[in-house]
Amino acid sequence: MNRNPGCQPVSRAYIGLGSNLDDPASQVERAFDELAHLPSSCLLTHSSLYRSAPLGRFDQPDFINAVAYIETGLAPHELLKALLEIEHNHGRIREYPNAPRTLDLDILMYDDLQCNEHCLILPHPRMHQRAFVLQPLLEIAPDCRIPGRGTASEFLARCAGQQVEQAQNK
Repeated sequence: MNRNPGCQPVSRAYIGLGSNLDDPASQVERAFDELAHLPSSCLLTHSSLYRSAPLGRFDQPDFINAVAYIETGLAPHELLKALLEIEHNHGRIREYPNAPRTLDLDILMYDDLQCNEHCLILPHPRMHQRAFVLQPLLEIAPDCRIPGRGTASEFLARCAGQQVEQAQNK
């Protein structure tokens, strides 16, 4: 994977990626490259792309999802700000909850940090309920534990009704 020259990582984070507008697979692939070039950060690996039906609002296209694993010198709020900037550069508009989107980037976990602040909740508050997060996460981190919750594999088993399939390569 790509590493920034002079990278001095101090923390590890998993980032959830999703898109269902404007060539979603390309949106996610571009975002991998942008994650690789975050300041003070290194993209270590990322999952394959996965296709999933939307949750919450069903009147929209299927999503392409993935998970990336990075090392970063950015503090959690700095990382969140950088991810929001990448979303903005992809044309993300937040019209209403669960709206279709060009790109969605979520910090799933940051080290073993557990926090519940106005704009940052870690680990991600619904990741353990979403097969489209857990399946790609387990691809790159088969023994992953969600801080304060348990193993990701236990939670994936509870999401059995959610259809997620590996997307075809371009």
